[in-house]
Amino acid sequence: MKKILIVDDENALRLLVNATLEGEGFKILQAKNGHEAIMISQMEKPDLILLDLMMPGLSGMEALEVLRKSDASKTVPVIILTAKGQPEDREKALKMGANHFLTKPFSPLELLNLVESILK
Repeated sequence: MKKILIVDDENALRLLVNATLEGEGFKILQAKNGHEAIMISQMEKPDLILLDLMMPGLSGMEALEVLRKSDASKTVPVIILTAKGQPEDREKALKMGANHFLTKPFSPLELLNLVESILK
């Protein structure tokens, strides 16, 4: 069973993404911030990380930087899920090692299709 780590400080969004993916046979892990994301990714070794950019404490960009420097997570695909949809945000995230960038609000079906295509 593939493991997906959802990282977002908004509980409602974590629940929505969880509901979208859990019924498709994925094991879902959740983190409320960048610090938890790093800790969980090192312990659980997810197959995919869904990462928000705007979080208190360690931002998504900062967490992405740490994840990409760690042997445990440097090759794990990362999808950015964020309300920051400016071209410069997308460009920076992709340059830092994110694999895809989805702007909120997004279609649950779009997310599911993207996740399935990455994990095939």
